[in-house]
Amino acid sequence: MTLIMKGSEVSAGMKLKLAEEISQLDFTPSLAIIRVGSRPDDLAYERGILKRFEGLGLNVKVHELPEDISHADFDAEFSRLNNDKNVHGILLFRPLPANLSDEFAVNNINPKKDIDCMSKINIAGIFSGDNEAFAPCTASAVMEMLAHYNFDLTGKNVVIIGRSLVVGRPLSMLMLAKNATVTICHTKTQNLPEICKHADILVAAAGKAGVITSEFVSDKSIVLDVGINVNAQGKLCGDVDYDNVAPIVQAISPVPGGVGAVTTSVLAKNLIRAAK
Repeated sequence: MTLIMKGSEVSAGMKLKLAEEISQLDFTPSLAIIRVGSRPDDLAYERGILKRFEGLGLNVKVHELPEDISHADFDAEFSRLNNDKNVHGILLFRPLPANLSDEFAVNNINPKKDIDCMSKINIAGIFSGDNEAFAPCTASAVMEMLAHYNFDLTGKNVVIIGRSLVVGRPLSMLMLAKNATVTICHTKTQNLPEICKHADILVAAAGKAGVITSEFVSDKSIVLDVGINVNAQGKLCGDVDYDNVAPIVQAISPVPGGVGAVTTSVLAKNLIRAAK
């Protein structure tokens, strides 16, 4: 029978550990969310953060900026929060509107407040094996899921479909640190189904609904779906053709309710570490 790796179970386990850490602090960690405009996906993620942080007793304040804000005003507001000693972590929702650039934020964010790995310093830290660097929350969420379900990466053949700096590349570094053998593929990789079928662990982060079909997996596959898409019926779905893949594989994470449900807990974990 296929193991369904549920994000809610992982988050519940993390909550106990996080609550213990918070109880040992003599102050409350505080997160600043910077949101420009009101994109539906940003608002959905924001609601998840607010709910998770409220349950843990963490402070979070949303700084909503108008979509037509000037570059100078945006940079000034970012600088204000970046320099505020009462703000322990900053999360900037990206991409920004077309009239803005995130260059100033990326180049100037305090690496110790950069809890979702936006700065080049933290990105470099992940690739150099610096354990103090903050990894992107989604990549870390994949690692949390594998650890929760006791999947040892040592010597395992891992295939990651996706080469972004948000998931694919940093995740490959985190897995290498756990002694996995990692192959990074993408939509232009030749013989992709054959490569994936021989993987012990397959991570789908291609950004295309249902691109991973039954021909990509075997009965030994452990599949983690990082994709967030909307299908033709208007429903949230991942990169994996779940209905056809799930009955075949050893384990799989669903969308929704899988990796995405763990990212807010990872964000809380990173905030506590940043505050310390």
